[in-house]
Amino acid sequence: MRTRYHHDLGQLTGQLRAMCLRDRAAIITATRALLDADLEHAELAIDIVREINTLRTDCEHAAVTLLALQAPVAGELRQVVTTIQVVGDLTRMGTLADHIATIARRRHPACAVPPSTHPTVVRMGEAAAAMATSAAAVLASGDPDDAARLDRQDDTMDHLHQTLLASMLANDWTGGTTAVVDLTLLARFYERFADHAVEVGRRTIYMTTGETPDLHLPQPSE
Repeated sequence: MRTRYHHDLGQLTGQLRAMCLRDRAAIITATRALLDADLEHAELAIDIVREINTLRTDCEHAAVTLLALQAPVAGELRQVVTTIQVVGDLTRMGTLADHIATIARRRHPACAVPPSTHPTVVRMGEAAAAMATSAAAVLASGDPDDAARLDRQDDTMDHLHQTLLASMLANDWTGGTTAVVDLTLLARFYERFADHAVEVGRRTIYMTTGETPDLHLPQPSE
């Protein structure tokens, strides 16, 4: 029995979930800073991302320790290596939230989001937070079907991304060039945040089943 190995791996998985929940806090806080032109929340989001980077270091150290001291083989090795890849995705999610907060801080006291696009950005923030919540739940459960459903959640973000870009290309756009630049970046940041959440799900499928994620179809929800 590899009791110690499984205990240490369980602790590492718990650290990944904690990291994902901080990503959720970061994107929620950054979105509030963006929509409310709130400098305090922009700084808070950036501070949360610093915490995420500390968690990244802790997770990487724990994974390397597992490799060095527990000598995982076969499926065990797949699990540890995949967790290291997940750490990269979670770190990038935090960085993207930081980028959003930085735009809010740079435009303060003005709001970077014109009133006409405010509802769409609200929904993008909500979609990003929902995906981080789902990713954290998947990391806790290891359920490959729930992990596969993250890809469906991403469809909502993709639609919102296209909606935001279309609004800037419309003939009645009055937001100005600066807003176009900011919103184009923001749309990309939210989209990539969601993409990394999907990747967390895909890696979880591989980690728990050994299957290629593209070949795993989620079972219908009851």
